[in-house]
Order: sequence, then C-alpha cells, then structure tokens
Amino acid sequence: MKKVLITGMAGFIGYHLAKLLREFDFQIVGLDNINDYYDVNLKYARLKDLGFDQSKITYNKLIELDSISFIKLDLTDLQNIKTLFKEQQFDYVVNLAAQAGVRYSLKNPHSYVDSNITGFLNILESCRAYPVEHLVFASSSSVYGLSEEIPFHEDNCTDHPLAMYAASKKANEMMAHSYANLYDIPCTGLRFFTVYGPWGRPDMALHIFTKAMVEDKEFEVFNNGNMSRDFTYVADIVESIKRLMPLPPKENNPEFNPKKPTPSKSSKAYQLFNIGNNSPVALMDFITAIEKALGKKGKIVFKPMQPGDVQSTYANVESLFNYIDFKPQTKLEDGVNEFVKKYLELNE
Repeated sequence: MKKVLITGMAGFIGYHLAKLLREFDFQIVGLDNINDYYDVNLKYARLKDLGFDQSKITYNKLIELDSISFIKLDLTDLQNIKTLFKEQQFDYVVNLAAQAGVRYSLKNPHSYVDSNITGFLNILESCRAYPVEHLVFASSSSVYGLSEEIPFHEDNCTDHPLAMYAASKKANEMMAHSYANLYDIPCTGLRFFTVYGPWGRPDMALHIFTKAMVEDKEFEVFNNGNMSRDFTYVADIVESIKRLMPLPPKENNPEFNPKKPTPSKSSKAYQLFNIGNNSPVALMDFITAIEKALGKKGKIVFKPMQPGDVQSTYANVESLFNYIDFKPQTKLEDGVNEFVKKYLELNE
C-alpha cells in the first residue's frame, strides 16, 4: 500500500483528492494549517466528511483512522514537517497547500511568500532529507500572465506574472526544477485552470455568484462581463492527479533539447502539465448556468477589470492526455448543478 501526503487536505482540491484516493489502495496522510483566509467552518466540515472530529484536532497531533490520517501543521514549521516525513516515510507527496487568491495578494503579499515560497521550500527540503518516489505540486494558470498566445501551452513564456500569487507559483516551478537537478527529486508541476465544484472555496466566482443569487443580493462582474475561463471540474482534476502519482518523470528525456530548452521538460526528472477543460466558457454563460440551476436571475453590477486579472484562460492539455490517457471532460452545466446541489445542502 503506497503512502501519500496531501498538503492542504482541508482545502477544496485536497479534500476531493483524499476522498478519491480512499477508494483505492492508498494510505493517506493529510496536512493543513486550517488558516482563516476563508471560513474555517467549511474546512472543518470537509474534514468531518472524511471522518475527523473537530474537537480532537490540535496542532501537531496526528489523528489516525483506518486508511487516512490528519495532522494540523503549518508548512513554515520546518522542524515538525521534517519529523512527519521521517516518521511516515511517504512514497508520494501532493503539495496543494498554498495561499490562494489573486485579489488577496494585492493587500497581503507577505502571506504568499510565507506559504507559497517558504512553505514549498520546506516540502522540497523534506523530500531531500527523506526521499519520495514523486512530488506532485500545484502551480496555476495565472503564471501565463500577460501572454495572449491562446490556447496556453506549457512551453509558452511565463515571465510576466500579473500578481504576487502568480509570481509565487512561477517560483515554485523554478524551485522544483532546481531540487530535481541537485537532489534527484522527481517533480511534476500542475497548472490548474479555474477549478470549480462542490465544497468549493467561498472566494471563488461560482460560490460568490450562487450565494448572492440565493440571498437575492447584487454581485459584481468585472470587465463588464467580457471575460472567459477554462472552468475545470474538481473531479477531473483529482482523477488526473491520481493517474500522475505513479508516473514520475525520468531523467534524460529525449524530447528535451538543451540548445533550445522549453519550460515543460528537462534532462532532469521534472515536467509541467496544464490541467484544464480545454473549452473556455464566457463568464456570462457561466452565470446563466448558475441561474438555470437555481431557477432565478442574478442581480449583476458590472465593474471594470480588476488589477492582476486576465481577460481569458484556455488550456492546451494535449501533453497531459498523451501522458495519462485522460483529460478533463465534465460539462459545465453538470458541474454547476453539482455545486449548487451541495451549496444548498450545506447552507439549508
């Protein structure tokens, strides 16, 4: 039975990954600092759904169930992170813990350095001290920044991030490559494209729009609605991660040309993939899908473009499909319906 560490397990994607892996032959250890970036009650509700009693969760105490364990721990706590690695001897690490949000980074840039830079460095150092078969880590479509070369391909230029969140994710990719080079840690970075689905974060558009419609309140739509996103259903994301975990990159990739290097491949055990639905949706069509699921119209207040935002995202996922024989495929209407169903259940 392979043992996997999921950082950020009380978070949106981490929770769904843990739930999926429980159905297969994995021993899961989840880690999360349960910070208050958004409502901690939602994080505890996710953990409760996985079987963990909130009253028993205390800092740096491992709670063990049959095939899944959880520890409240901060990635900046290097000593206790290394102790966890030493005691557990992980086969795989999936690093999903991060300070999320583009707009939040405009007001709180230091939190992105702490969580996304220092925290990720501590994961890399722990993988160095206690080697793992594969480190899979979350990057983001936001690394494409000013690029308008649509659809986004993993080998596009990513040197022009628009906000600190994107810059921190770009840094993660570079840090992982350096550790793959220096210490032979097999690393795969995943550029997520607008993940949505049940149990989603309250700061995401789907949650904000749905909450406002349910409460019959106004909500803001930026760039006057002239935006599109490659919305990707969370079940497709975690299925991709599950398939990638036992397939670490190998050294001496014949597709890597050192005279014409590209970002997504290396002569070292390192690679990058987009994970998106490969089908961008206009924001106003997204809102229409929510209105249809709820059976009511939204009260939209149009606003200009926000700093740090981009007008459109669109993932080329050919490389991912060729590697794992799977690509995201859930229809937007189906995914939105599942979110709305769970939202109403959690907020009844």
